[in-house]
Amino acid sequence: MFDFQKLDVYQKAKTFCKEITEVLKDKDFDRVTNDQLRRASFSIMLNIAEGSSRFSNRDRKNFLVIARGSAFECVAILEYLFEMKDLNQESLNQYVGDLEEISRMLFGLIRKLEKEN
Repeated sequence: MFDFQKLDVYQKAKTFCKEITEVLKDKDFDRVTNDQLRRASFSIMLNIAEGSSRFSNRDRKNFLVIARGSAFECVAILEYLFEMKDLNQESLNQYVGDLEEISRMLFGLIRKLEKEN
């Protein structure tokens, strides 16, 4: 097992990515929105994984910052979909809540890496 697979934040990011993939299968969003949301949700998970392979805390931190940025990007897309009436309030709240938790966890890891420098 790789170290990143043991991280709760990675597991939560993977679960979120799978949920978004299911939403995209069921909904008929435009191609650009589909692509952007799919990429952003994958980016959270993949940057956590890739960052764990880096040797320096500075490099690891950079990937976690990118993952956190992708979480924010997902929130913006989901909010847009809600305002366009393509996503209901309950789904928006669930996904944004998941992303808030992921963001907090990433922030904690980023802070920890900063203190270790």
